[in-house]
Amino acid sequence: MIIKRVLNNNTVISSNSKGVDVLLMGKGIAFGKKKGQSIDLEQIEKSFLLKDKETQSKFTELLINVPMEHILVSEKIINFGKIKLGKNLNEIIYVNLTDHIHSAIDRYREGLILKNPLRWDIARFYPDEYAVGEKAIEIVRNDLGVSFEIDEAAFIAIHFVNAEMDKSWDFAYEIAEITKNIETIIKNHYRTEFDENSLDYYRFVTHVKFFAQRLLAGDHYDDEDEELLNTLKHKYEGEYASALEIKDYVQKDFEYELSSTELLYLTAHIRRITKNL
Repeated sequence: MIIKRVLNNNTVISSNSKGVDVLLMGKGIAFGKKKGQSIDLEQIEKSFLLKDKETQSKFTELLINVPMEHILVSEKIINFGKIKLGKNLNEIIYVNLTDHIHSAIDRYREGLILKNPLRWDIARFYPDEYAVGEKAIEIVRNDLGVSFEIDEAAFIAIHFVNAEMDKSWDFAYEIAEITKNIETIIKNHYRTEFDENSLDYYRFVTHVKFFAQRLLAGDHYDDEDEELLNTLKHKYEGEYASALEIKDYVQKDFEYELSSTELLYLTAHIRRITKNL
């Protein structure tokens, strides 16, 4: 394969038989070599072909300064995440997670350890992704000898949550915070805690997370359920009052006006998790 660009001693850009750029990695693969020269195929340890050109460009620039062992560990974590989650992931995770792992290792070596104030909420609201984060800590420790604090599991989980979304918004952290705040409003209204292992709680959190995603994206449901909402608010006065508190919260903090449909869904979900009170 012919070199199109040398990134560092261990990484080059070449092209495959279809003329598509491919990132090739291997210890000393480009040492003493220049553009136009050939690569020994036996030296190639890893190749990366990302479909999105912008993502490929970002990943290429990232590889210039990131050690190969950090890149390979990040890939191992991503592959584990794909198996664990069973979902398609946006290719941007190769950029974002690799950059995070590399930066976190640098921070730890400098003694800079960050705490994640939403760790418990991320663990509750995104348990599968958090499990990937926990496995990532184990992989980094075993492969690189760096012992991350448990807070890193939550930071890493967020990258997987973002990569699961249709668009590469970095909303997961904000979604977790909004979900926590809405849950707190309901808990305070009813002076209660919830069974976080129940199906009703799972459905509630799932709905609120999707609601938070729409809120941050500025999307709304159409205002089509005014008549049904009027019926529901008389039947479930307490639940509707709690939904109105949530309406005030999102209006004040995000200037987002809840539609009758959104109020209807919130009221119904609040009813589900509070029906036995």
